[in-house]
Amino acid sequence: MFTKSVIVNLPTDSEARPVAVMVQISSRYDSRVFVSTHNKKVNAKSIMGMMSIGFTNGDELSIEAEGDDAKEAVEAMAKYIESK
Repeated sequence: MFTKSVIVNLPTDSEARPVAVMVQISSRYDSRVFVSTHNKKVNAKSIMGMMSIGFTNGDELSIEAEGDDAKEAVEAMAKYIESK
């Protein structure tokens, strides 16, 4: 398992788009990928799950993955979440 904490710094022009991009990124990997914040953990490959956690810029997210490409999955998610 590979885990990393990041501070959200996403574009604010559209609420749904960044979440959709995060789901697309996590879906590229075979590993199971999860995002957690505010005491809630969701499957990062689920658009409904990701929309339900309700994070905003400045929030801290924990990204974790388990599988053969776990590190790559977490790093790709972190790169997107932290780059505005």
